[in-house]
Amino acid sequence: MEEIEFRYDTQLLIDGDSLDEDELDEYIRSHFKGDSLLVIADENENGGYTAKLHFHTNEPWQILEYCRSLGEIYDIVVEDMNRQSRGLKG
Repeated sequence: MEEIEFRYDTQLLIDGDSLDEDELDEYIRSHFKGDSLLVIADENENGGYTAKLHFHTNEPWQILEYCRSLGEIYDIVVEDMNRQSRGLKG
């Protein structure tokens, strides 16, 4: 079975005062190891911003810590893709 280089599929939402998807993307790419990064941010109804982040990494706790520094994080999902590839719950 092929080994997955970055095994944890990490997904979350962030609510913050100022979240720019291009800045988030650039910072994560330059400071964390991983792939399959997707960041989408938009204004929310409270006058702040909500960002959705998807990233494959071996250190999901580092991503969570960084994102928490930007605002409130929620809807957090961290799945082990190695387990999933073996037919197990991620």
